[in-house]
Amino acid sequence: MRRVGQLVQSTTTPGVMPLPGGFAGLYRLFQSGKTYRDPVLVSGTDGVGTKIKVAQLCDQFETIGIDLVAMCVNDCLCTGALPLFFLDYVAMGSDDPILTESLVSGIA
Repeated sequence: MRRVGQLVQSTTTPGVMPLPGGFAGLYRLFQSGKTYRDPVLVSGTDGVGTKIKVAQLCDQFETIGIDLVAMCVNDCLCTGALPLFFLDYVAMGSDDPILTESLVSGIA
């Protein structure tokens, strides 16, 4: 899981605050280097649906992470928002560190 942590760290931007334990995401809006006239935080969540079945057939899971980020970012962009942070959730029937690393690599 150390490699997954390194992938996550590679996505850090100036507004991201470190948090021991990592069970929540903290973001300093005004330390992002941007100025906002009337700030509103926009967040979106989505899933990859049946694309996971195609990924399983191809044994290629990094693309699932890429698709997931694209769908979530697009949902925020269509409101005029600038994507500042990403919240993740990975659910699996059993622990598979290699698959997890591939998914997170696509997300990162």
